Amino acid sequence: MDFVSTEGTPRGLFTCEFCELSTPYSYYGQKPPNTRGIVLLEECFVMKDPFSPEKEKFLILGSTCSLCHKTVCIGPDCSLFYTKRFCLRCVKEHLDQFPQQIQTELLKKKPAQTTGSASS
Repeated sequence: MDFVSTEGTPRGLFTCEFCELSTPYSYYGQKPPNTRGIVLLEECFVMKDPFSPEKEKFLILGSTCSLCHKTVCIGPDCSLFYTKRFCLRCVKEHLDQFPQQIQTELLKKKPAQTTGSASS
């Protein structure tokens, strides 16, 4: 499903449910407009790169977790892409199902803060 705005104008507001990053997005899907055949590996929230005058440059803001379906940014404290997008909360809950290298890397990191969520 592709949601495209005209002329790169905002289509909606992307908000990460973990860090609360919030910014307008102009496209949601796997084939950003004006990108000459680029197909993303997941459906993403995308905006035109505001730092580039080139029309085909874009920034990936985030996607949805393939397990809990929360909207998450691509920041290292919010999500991980391993064949699909996973929020770090779901990664931690299912850590034993990820390759050893990913488990080791995540265990090295300090615990991520869970902004805006209730403690269990």
